[in-house]
Amino acid sequence: MKENAVILFDGVCNLCNGAVKFVIRHDKNAYFKFAPLQSEIASRLVTDKNLSRANTFLLLEQGKLYKRSTAALRVCLHLNGAWKLLYGLIIVPGFIRDALYDIVAKNRTRWFGKKDACMIPSDNLRSRFLNQ
Repeated sequence: MKENAVILFDGVCNLCNGAVKFVIRHDKNAYFKFAPLQSEIASRLVTDKNLSRANTFLLLEQGKLYKRSTAALRVCLHLNGAWKLLYGLIIVPGFIRDALYDIVAKNRTRWFGKKDACMIPSDNLRSRFLNQ
């Protein structure tokens, strides 16, 4: 059986929550599980405190931690449909991809807003989120 990958995301960021909902809709095989970076489980999964406190998007896949644009592109690789094609952008040098990623990350709450608390998954999605 294939081990699930875990997406760690900023649970109060509207863009991040939207991205999680997008992944759920396009991940027909339920390959991804989710946990807010603010959760206890994220702290346990990411022992590097600088990363666990990062206001970013992390992917833990097969024991390896990916961040920023590489994490996002690796997620695309596992989505259904044409979204897989976005993984081709991996050929763009990381410093260029991450510079663009950082612009969005820096402005995401200004552009998309934020919540006062982490989102609470509905009953039918609860199994996709890791428990504390």
